[in-house]
Amino acid sequence: MQLADSVEVNEQGHLLIGGVDAVKLAEEYGTPLIAYDVRKIKKQIRGFKQAFEDAGVKYMVSYASKAFSALAMYQLINKYGLGCDIVSGGELYTALKGGMPPERIEFHGNNKLQDELEMAVDEKIGTIVVDNFREIKLLDHVLRRKHASIGVVLRVTPGIEAETHQYIMT
Repeated sequence: MQLADSVEVNEQGHLLIGGVDAVKLAEEYGTPLIAYDVRKIKKQIRGFKQAFEDAGVKYMVSYASKAFSALAMYQLINKYGLGCDIVSGGELYTALKGGMPPERIEFHGNNKLQDELEMAVDEKIGTIVVDNFREIKLLDHVLRRKHASIGVVLRVTPGIEAETHQYIMT
């Protein structure tokens, strides 16, 4: 069986994640348990940054919070100078508590609430990504009421229909 390069099996047949016995992790922390190999994450970060630097390309590596939104992850990506994208007020709150500089946060998602947009504006995050007319009107209302401005990116869809619920259709 082919395993990821940071995953091994020890003599007892136990899964090792980043050299740590998963059975011992489960005994110590209980299950279910999510375990990440921080060395592997750091290696990936360095690899992406190096590729852009070697190419001479201006860049910002951004972490997709939907993968794992936790204080420790935000602390790690902040330490390495990454940005992050979030899709909810909860992720925004967690990113800020984890030390993410607001200017390196992008707020994605196609169903933002007014309270979430107000929080993003109040926290002076870097960018709000809008992708529908309702959200443009809602953001305009929030910005006018708060006498504020914020970076905005418009995400345009090519008009291809996907058979899914309208609230999650992108």
